[in-house]
Amino acid sequence: MKKNVYELAMQRINLLFNEFDNIYVSFSGGKDSGVMLNLCIKYIRENNLNRKIGVFHMDYEVQYSETINYISRVLKSNSDIIEVYRVCVPFKVTTCTSMHQLYWRPWDEDCKEYWTRDMPDVCYRKTDFPFYTPEIWDSDFYILFSQWYHLLKKAKKTCCLVGIRTQESPHRWRTIYSKRRLNMYRNLKWTRHIAGDIYNAYIIHDWLTTDIWTANGRFSWDYNRLYDLYYQAGVPLERQRVASPFLLAAQDSLRLYRAIDPDTWGKMICRVNGVNFTALYAHTSAIAPGKAVLPPGYTWESYMHFLLSTLPEDTRQNYLQKLSVSINFWRTRGGCLSEEMIGKLQATGIEIDVLEHTNYKTDKRPVRMEYQDDIDVPRFKDLPTFKRMCICILRNDHFCKYMGFTTTKKEIETRKTIIDFYKGIAHG
Repeated sequence: MKKNVYELAMQRINLLFNEFDNIYVSFSGGKDSGVMLNLCIKYIRENNLNRKIGVFHMDYEVQYSETINYISRVLKSNSDIIEVYRVCVPFKVTTCTSMHQLYWRPWDEDCKEYWTRDMPDVCYRKTDFPFYTPEIWDSDFYILFSQWYHLLKKAKKTCCLVGIRTQESPHRWRTIYSKRRLNMYRNLKWTRHIAGDIYNAYIIHDWLTTDIWTANGRFSWDYNRLYDLYYQAGVPLERQRVASPFLLAAQDSLRLYRAIDPDTWGKMICRVNGVNFTALYAHTSAIAPGKAVLPPGYTWESYMHFLLSTLPEDTRQNYLQKLSVSINFWRTRGGCLSEEMIGKLQATGIEIDVLEHTNYKTDKRPVRMEYQDDIDVPRFKDLPTFKRMCICILRNDHFCKYMGFTTTKKEIETRKTIIDFYKGIAHG
């Protein structure tokens, strides 16, 4: 008999609780992680288990008041079966509101007079973590925390439950359905290896947004009341997310803070550079959320150079370095494109060199070509044009994620150095 998503999730939880002696939930205060935690609590109570589950919350300081209230309610409830790890650490966090700042730091002691709220009385601070350094990004901290927690609990196997759903984005879909089976636990597609005997598990990856709200309603679970305010403000269900307000994905919804939480908004505009500008213009061509507009008299290449000339030197050099890497990549290695895209490029008359083989696991073929000013084809952001570089600059996309950039070799080496250093402390 075919099981529904709730039954499948409880089946996965049952497997994890039988396989792992140490389990914790990554809890953001959003609808997905909230339901995931409630599923685990329900399982523990219904089965009368004599064990606790950890709740790991990375507190980013700047959040809606309703989100903070909900988090506080959750962390205070079920104290008999949950262990709380509320982390208030000044790690680096990407910001796309500023031309000047590539990142900001929640709970930065140097900016204490501008904090949007007081630090919680009970929380873990940077002095509690021997691996902390000022160079750590929030994504690095997530991985290092899992190792720290594994050692703290003297666990044999540790599992972190992460509330991602494939409906949310193609990136999340790839997380579940990629073919890298060596990174899974017991060949389960909804798990990923992190380090040593530590794994992530995505127990609600196949749920829809409507499933989340059905579970909240059917079991009368507490939830973040911010979603009620989102609904009243006319925000579609699929766009109602709880995340750091300064991320690229949150640019268009940043302006909602002014209406939904004006007290927090008043503090935010002093906290991170460019917040008010982004809120005003994120839905316009000034920050290019959709179709970027080329000013009269410019080519996209000349417009790019104009935009770069307005930036601070460090920021300008960052974009130029990304552009240099991209130009060299398309000239020497080539980007992997579908046969359909190759055909469209050939139809435009653009000179390209189509290769037969690539080291990547894909049925697409590598194509070498020079940077173009613009290419009038669908999904032009997958192609090397100065237009997409302009869009990155306009959106303050310092890491050029819009162009497909991921973690650099230098950033990977830095992360490895930090992890190796902590391993030395742990085993020393």
